[in-house]
Amino acid sequence: MSKLSEWYTVSFNDTFVYRDVRPLGGDAWKDHFKWKDIIRVCFQTGDLFSSDELYVFVTDRKESYLIPMEADGGLELWGEIIDHGLFDAELAIKIATVSEQGLFCWPEISDSDVNI
Repeated sequence: MSKLSEWYTVSFNDTFVYRDVRPLGGDAWKDHFKWKDIIRVCFQTGDLFSSDELYVFVTDRKESYLIPMEADGGLELWGEIIDHGLFDAELAIKIATVSEQGLFCWPEISDSDVNI
């Protein structure tokens, strides 16, 4: 069984974040988005059997971009997101110390953000 980091790669430069996904037995695909288009980042903590995940929301797309932290380049991207001020550094430290699963977003989601 292959590790996720062997077939899911995320990279970035000053303008774009790129995903290159080549699952074994599945169709490969690539996409990208601009740093300047990011409006919210959510961090979903995993458990012993699942990866932590990033959900990146951008201005011109309804769905988020999912990036597993176990992806090749995932930790580097997380650091860059914090450096860009797209996720609160103090909240990131809190996430690193919690033991239960949870979803943490920046900016935080308020009741007015939820469409019912």
